[in-house]
Amino acid sequence: MPRLHITGGQRLAGTVKISGAKNSAVAVIPAALLTAAPVRIENLPDIHDIRVLVDILHFLGVKAVWENATTLLIDASTVAKTQAPYELVKKLRASYYFMGALLGRLGCADVPVPGGCDLGPRPIDQHIKGLVSLGAKVEVEHGLIGVRAKKLIGARIYLDVVSVGATINIMLAAVRAEGRTVIENAAKEPEIVDVANFLNAMGAKIRGAGTDVIRITGVKELGPANHCVIPDRIEAGTYMIAAAATGGDVTLLDVIPKHLDPIIAKLREMGIAVEVGDDKLRVIGNTTPLAVDIKTFPYPGFPTDMQSLAMVLLTQAQGSSVITENVFEGRFKHVDELKRMGARIKVEGRTAIVDGRTQLSGAPVKATDLRAGAAFIIAGLIAEGETVISEIYHIYRGYEHICEKLTALGAKIKEIP
Repeated sequence: MPRLHITGGQRLAGTVKISGAKNSAVAVIPAALLTAAPVRIENLPDIHDIRVLVDILHFLGVKAVWENATTLLIDASTVAKTQAPYELVKKLRASYYFMGALLGRLGCADVPVPGGCDLGPRPIDQHIKGLVSLGAKVEVEHGLIGVRAKKLIGARIYLDVVSVGATINIMLAAVRAEGRTVIENAAKEPEIVDVANFLNAMGAKIRGAGTDVIRITGVKELGPANHCVIPDRIEAGTYMIAAAATGGDVTLLDVIPKHLDPIIAKLREMGIAVEVGDDKLRVIGNTTPLAVDIKTFPYPGFPTDMQSLAMVLLTQAQGSSVITENVFEGRFKHVDELKRMGARIKVEGRTAIVDGRTQLSGAPVKATDLRAGAAFIIAGLIAEGETVISEIYHIYRGYEHICEKLTALGAKIKEIP
């Protein structure tokens, strides 16, 4: 496997264009299965997870052709299979969206238990609960989730925990169900709104996406649609943290600032200047950010996906900071690798205490998951000496051309065999 080699001590400056949202795109692509009419999806990020999803479409018999690097044309009228292949499904967690899409369109789906980043227990019981409420029969045997329904009937579904994946999967099935479905305690992430907008463009009747109550009136069939995926707020947050950590001056283009409010608020609390425009942001770092406490929560709280990156920034802050992880209990696996670089971090359960004013030093580290891999890149940018990151396939799952974008901002980063 290739590795990333980073030379530390480089200040980032310049302009970077933000790609389409990974967490939206990985749901929009399976959603295209819900119609036999052609759809056109623009602003897809050029990342590994998207290529895997397209491979799954091809396996199922769907015509999916790239118009250009970020625009995909999908014709699902030719779908011939309802079982997704294990070798592809194991590569990303979002493959579970094929359950809701295939169930809604064809009344059956067989999807292996999905893979993805190891962030501790991530049960899909709320997905299953929602599909069963709509009238499906679900069996899990030998690592395969089988879902069947002669007819889906709308229902009132209360999610026991706020779940982005379950909210979207239920939406996918419910748009083709008979009658009305109400999802209560629904997740409110911008990506859910984006998926709902795509479904509505195809003729679905969804109201309330972005609130904790989503109402769906089922339709018999869906039609053609064009859709442009929203900008990736986590990629944007990554470059914002990178600019702040290196004391840089970086302007981000093609963003939706409202989606970044919790990140902007924390950076400003740390004394870092953030200038906000209509569709762009400018982050101007300083050498002595202030210590802050961070608690992760579902949107509109501080994103769990930004936790490891914020931790790197806090190693440079004045004083000690406390990070509380309220979403995934296994999301501190990156701490031991940061300690190899000299970070002073103490973990107690779901809480990490981060000592600031720490000079990190370059070291060999291993990307433990997608966002942790990006955090190690930022750590390498501010460390003394050379940092080498292995298992970088995690990073390529979610960041489009990250080496090229960082190099354009002044980073010394390259892929090595």
